[in-house]
Amino acid sequence: MNMPQAPLRAAPSETDIATLTEELRHRYADRVVVSASVREQHGHSLTWAKNQPPDVVVYPRTAEEVSDIVKLCAAREVPIIPYGTGTSLEGHINAPFGGVTVDVSLMKRIIAVHEEDLDCVVEPGVTRKELNEHLRDKGLFFPIDPGADASIGGMVATRASGTNAVRYGTMKDVVLSLTVVLPNGEIVKTASRAKKSSAGYDLTRLLIGSEGTLGIITEITLKLQGIPEAISAGICPFPSVKAACDAVIMTIQSGIPMARIELLDEVQVRAVNAHSKLTLPESPLLLLEFHGTESGVQEQAERFGEIAAEFGGGPFEWATKPEERSRLWQARHDSYWAAKGLRPGAQSVATDVCVPISRLAECVDATKQDIVECGLIAPIVGHVGDGNFHVQPLVNMDDPAEIAACEAFIDRLVRRALAMEGTCTGEHGVGQKKMKYLEIEHGPAALDLMRVLKRAIDPHNIMNPGKIIAL
Repeated sequence: MNMPQAPLRAAPSETDIATLTEELRHRYADRVVVSASVREQHGHSLTWAKNQPPDVVVYPRTAEEVSDIVKLCAAREVPIIPYGTGTSLEGHINAPFGGVTVDVSLMKRIIAVHEEDLDCVVEPGVTRKELNEHLRDKGLFFPIDPGADASIGGMVATRASGTNAVRYGTMKDVVLSLTVVLPNGEIVKTASRAKKSSAGYDLTRLLIGSEGTLGIITEITLKLQGIPEAISAGICPFPSVKAACDAVIMTIQSGIPMARIELLDEVQVRAVNAHSKLTLPESPLLLLEFHGTESGVQEQAERFGEIAAEFGGGPFEWATKPEERSRLWQARHDSYWAAKGLRPGAQSVATDVCVPISRLAECVDATKQDIVECGLIAPIVGHVGDGNFHVQPLVNMDDPAEIAACEAFIDRLVRRALAMEGTCTGEHGVGQKKMKYLEIEHGPAALDLMRVLKRAIDPHNIMNPGKIIAL
């Protein structure tokens, strides 16, 4: 493919930043912040990506304000970094070229809930927990659950997934329409509320997972689900990670409609027990949840118990009370912080891959062996119902040999998944840390096509530069 000349990307001059800051302050007063602590917070990552703070942080309240901010930045070709709640893991919110972080945390309106149509319209700063609190009394819920209380805008931008994905899909499956401010400040709506359409290019799917590199999301229309009549959860230990994964594969292939099926290896279980004061059996463990009617849930559970027994799993124990179920899943969601407790003072390096379900057991088992051979402490937890799992090495950042060992381990992990026709990231996204794997996964022609799209929409490379693809 014949590529146009790549635009240069350099940090803006001090004069441009000073002038732009004054213009922003004139319009938005105390919603423009330049203090070092706030800027560092907005260049912070939950993993070991280097902190690269912006020059300015601004907090808009409306799409029109976002448009105005973008136009001011575009006039001086100053980089723009969208920011939700800062829970991303691959350096998405860093500002490698400086610039302006646009923090949408004040954009928290739930604009409309259409109960009859099972959809809603929200602003990007609404978090998933806030949305579900609002929906509960209406008998509805938003099913995508990445664990962290992420903003809806951030979840769209990273194409988030989570524990419910095996049944309800990922963000690409639940977003009907977006309103987005493009790099020139123009406001665009990508689709209507119709559940399907054949009208033109699918701009919605183009922007889902674009990680802020094509525009800033200011409004999202989401599909919702009815709260199930019955919800039951349980735990089932297994003699090995491979046995647990094989049971998951058989469960999926048998057509049992699991709502959640999560794997914790024995290292992660030990961490969860210590952090959440639980007494789970410290062996590879599946956490399960079934949604449906009372009779349907019972039938699903019984069938799963039979499958688990075939692979040496059990006993299968139920969390029968809602508070027990909530405590169990909260412990799962706290697994990141629980793992850090295994080695106080060490840096957590969370990463993920995803493989076809038929290769899951092989990939996880090989990864476990690799962890042992390279001497790392690296718990495994995963949304294994769709072949996605996470590994969290804990690294002494004062030991160059250990850092090198971890980097080599992650490289082998990703290449192993790609060799099995998987992906370098199932839900964390690319950000800065996974950029080098995109050409291996997609091929040079596909990567060139991504560059063509990026340059067509953002010719001056001001929208979250240095992420996903190098120009």
